[in-house]
Amino acid sequence: MQQIYSKIDFLVGSSDVLNNMSAVRVMRTFDERVISFLNTLSGEILKSDTAKIYSDAITFAFWCRKANLLSLKKQYDDNGRLGRGMTFHIAPSNVPLNFAYSMAVSMLAGNANIVRIPIKKFEQTELLCGIIAVLLLKNEFADIAERLCLIKYSRDKKTTDSLSAICSSRIIWGGDATVSEVRKSPLPPRANEITFPDRYSICIINADKYLSEYNKSKTARDFYNDTFLTDQNACTSPRIIIWLGAEREKAKKLFWDSLHEQLDNYELQSIQTMNKLSTFFTFAANSRCILLKVNDYKIMRVVVKKLDESVLGYLENSGYFYEYDADTLDEILPVCGCKCQTLSYIGLAARELSEFIFKNTPFGIDRIVPVGKTMDFSPVWDGRNLIHELSRMVEVL
Repeated sequence: MQQIYSKIDFLVGSSDVLNNMSAVRVMRTFDERVISFLNTLSGEILKSDTAKIYSDAITFAFWCRKANLLSLKKQYDDNGRLGRGMTFHIAPSNVPLNFAYSMAVSMLAGNANIVRIPIKKFEQTELLCGIIAVLLLKNEFADIAERLCLIKYSRDKKTTDSLSAICSSRIIWGGDATVSEVRKSPLPPRANEITFPDRYSICIINADKYLSEYNKSKTARDFYNDTFLTDQNACTSPRIIIWLGAEREKAKKLFWDSLHEQLDNYELQSIQTMNKLSTFFTFAANSRCILLKVNDYKIMRVVVKKLDESVLGYLENSGYFYEYDADTLDEILPVCGCKCQTLSYIGLAARELSEFIFKNTPFGIDRIVPVGKTMDFSPVWDGRNLIHELSRMVEVL
């Protein structure tokens, strides 16, 4: 291991902590020491004036509150579960605090953790790592300190090889290419692997219910948080909007105009506009579609006459949406393949959508959530129970 340390930047932890981590004992799931640490971390984030600038930092802080963690514990009240060992996390480069949720859920599962944080700098990432580093200097968190390293290193297969060779679980976030590359680094025979490859998400809006029942400004803010907050890079961000109802045209104007009002501080770079236009023209060369835009190129709407898998090869970010008018829910099935992750909705009932999915059993759609909740993290992600997959059951007969 010594030869890789020159390539690793330790934001939290040290080479000594990393060296000893394989020998550190696992914890029980939802150990009180972990809950205490995460709750204290929550309080420190909420006290930070800088953190208040970033809604994702505040959201993470609320997720880490003791009340929320104890509520989660009730759902996983498995006294016979222990951690698997050390988890090696590869965090995605486009969601600043994804690493924090990955780390926290593995801690709650009873594991020590080495988390590779992206090289790209995000202020909220640096802030959170700094708060964690200070907390781990306290004697009360000595048990946590010997079980956590937050690191950065440039893409280097030898480093990934070395860290993969000592882990009990490996979590790969970041898309198909990242998964394929990291999988070149072998795991120990008993280690398990959890991957989060490329996914996309869709949104269904009942125009009539939107017009009659929804606060337009609040709904726009919720949709903004689902999309523009991460430049539409998150797998949870809807890329395809399906409209139901009689008053669709009236609802569309209100919806998109209200969303545009939320974009005063959103900066669209020229390269982003060019990418969106390039994607549209390439798609339009082979498909029947119409390009609409709302006031400027911050929002580009591509209306498709037929909803099928052809749109999936031409997904884009930075405010690029495909729109389709549907008469029934059945029409969404062609885009509910295995890569479809989240179905968000406005003006429909969760139960109605759930019954539709279980009746039609598509290969995709792992989450059904109202607009504004697509990025809310849960230990069940992409249809996988992370607490269970990152822990082991001790059978006693």
